[in-house]
Amino acid sequence: MNQQALHDIGFTDVLEQIAGYTRMERGKETVLRMQPVFNKDQIEHKMIEVQEAIEVLKRSGSVPIHVVDDIAQMLTQAKKGLFIRADQMTRIVSFLEHCGKLKRFMNDKLDIAPLVSSYAFSIDDLSMLEEELGQAIRNGQVDDYASKELSYLRRQKKMALERLKNKVEHLASGGKYKSYLQDKMVSTRQGRYVLSIKKEYRNKVNGTVLDTSASGSTLFIEPAEVGDIQEEVSMYTYAEEAEVERILFALTESVLAQEHTIHIAMDVMHEYDVLFAKAKYCQDINGIKPHLSAERKMNLIRAKHPALGEKAVPLSLTFGGEVDRALVITGPNTGGKTVTLKTVGLLTAMAQAGLLIPAEKGSQVGIFQSLFVDIGDGQSIEDNLSTFSSRLVSIIQILRDANDRSLILMDELGSGTDPNEGMGLAITILNQLYKKGSTLLATTHYSEMKTFADTTDGFINGSMEFDLESLQPTYRLLIGESGKSQAFEIALKLGLHPSIVDEAHHISYGHEGSYVGRFSQETLQADEFRKQVIVNRHANKQKKRQVQDVKQFQQGDNVTVQASNETAIVYKGPDDKGNYIVQIKDEKRTINHKRLNLHISAAELYPADYDFDIIFKSKDYRKVKNDQNRKHMDGVWLEEEE
Repeated sequence: MNQQALHDIGFTDVLEQIAGYTRMERGKETVLRMQPVFNKDQIEHKMIEVQEAIEVLKRSGSVPIHVVDDIAQMLTQAKKGLFIRADQMTRIVSFLEHCGKLKRFMNDKLDIAPLVSSYAFSIDDLSMLEEELGQAIRNGQVDDYASKELSYLRRQKKMALERLKNKVEHLASGGKYKSYLQDKMVSTRQGRYVLSIKKEYRNKVNGTVLDTSASGSTLFIEPAEVGDIQEEVSMYTYAEEAEVERILFALTESVLAQEHTIHIAMDVMHEYDVLFAKAKYCQDINGIKPHLSAERKMNLIRAKHPALGEKAVPLSLTFGGEVDRALVITGPNTGGKTVTLKTVGLLTAMAQAGLLIPAEKGSQVGIFQSLFVDIGDGQSIEDNLSTFSSRLVSIIQILRDANDRSLILMDELGSGTDPNEGMGLAITILNQLYKKGSTLLATTHYSEMKTFADTTDGFINGSMEFDLESLQPTYRLLIGESGKSQAFEIALKLGLHPSIVDEAHHISYGHEGSYVGRFSQETLQADEFRKQVIVNRHANKQKKRQVQDVKQFQQGDNVTVQASNETAIVYKGPDDKGNYIVQIKDEKRTINHKRLNLHISAAELYPADYDFDIIFKSKDYRKVKNDQNRKHMDGVWLEEEE
């Protein structure tokens, strides 16, 4: 799947959280490379593994997994001809002990985790190697009894050291050097016994100076009398080191002889490290195993975005499959539309990666081969592209790559440009992607898109609920309902005069609202309302400026009303406010020119001498007018119709 899309929906964040549960660097790297897969059987297998691992964790809080990163380094070192050091051998012994512990641990979990437990049985018996290394290594050192030769050499060395120490102590306490000594304490320098001799008596003592005090007043001298014994100690030391090296080389060969088996054991430890990290994460988010749909049907029941935890408002929705493959969601800016998009995309990706999802049992997710996401500000400074242009580049790529196995998430499609043109692009792009067979989830503010979704097969509407009492979004998704603009209701709730809201409604929709009628005259006379509509009468007498840039329509032009997508015919106008009177289904309405778009001009529809009274006037009106044109009729008046 597209890596940027996975990042945009938060899949990368989920992997980083799972990686935090791993013990090994290798396990962490494996988790961070996890990707959604497309094979249903493979996904099912991975999910069952996680379910069983959770059951294991419920019974036993910890699993005897040993870190293997350094073991791999030791094996690499050994294959280069170097021996494994004694302190490193201790780590290998610990690893081998854990192999046995892991097999016993998993054997006890066969009843609750038959699949996961079986992996431990692929580790061959390494107890003989463990015993061999354990007998030779103690506390990070080669044990005295690792070989007879080493035992003999260390005994001889110990006895020689005792003789050496006794000899030096005898010299320190005797009369020969008594007047030359700084003190009678015997100390060591560079592993050799020395006497503390005053500097001025250096020539009185035969021996080797091994160190000097910080003040320079004391010399630490190894007396010549102990030279023979010291050489004996050195000989045993060299022989001991050679024997230790020989033993370590032999132990290293034993380890390399089991290299293949050790690598298998390391791989099993690694797999368990990754598996139980996934299990701990899924346990923390209360994940469940969803049903998988190869037909790409979605049915989420009280699902939650894992990053929101307990704060998340449960999301329930059903769409996808062969019929209703497109869901268009409307609602306020902070109403949770984008979170809904990301939740659907993230839970789909998590499920296809073999993870459990935070939802209720019975939930179902589709299996998709590609995921495309267009969310947020993709402005490119380097390419000097606007937000709209940058997003459009992304959408064009989606149009190229999408197919019937694609899940496409689009947030505020068509925004960032002229509303009318953006709406047209949004509807056309959605329709084109639907024709490709893709499964779509889009959010919008365009009322025309709501109408399109209501009237187009395969599309369903959804809206984010808004609480008018608290003026806060509830973040609940309502399927089958198109969201209504709450601007006028919010304005009333906040105290805007209802007559102003009525006028705004008229400008927006071409007919009056009913907002003033909700308030009593007493309420409307209160200062907080009355002051809003007080006008400057002298200012009103001033000549009004000519309305500029008014769209010019001719009588009979066929136009489209933006707010409702209804078709209308221009009757007359514009007035000084830029309003036209248009006829919609035999009803005349006043609508501002900004809300009208030319569909077909009158010149294309009617001949030059066409009588528009046929369209705009009643039959009785036309009869009276024709009679009066032919002859004078006493007592008959022609009343103008509007």
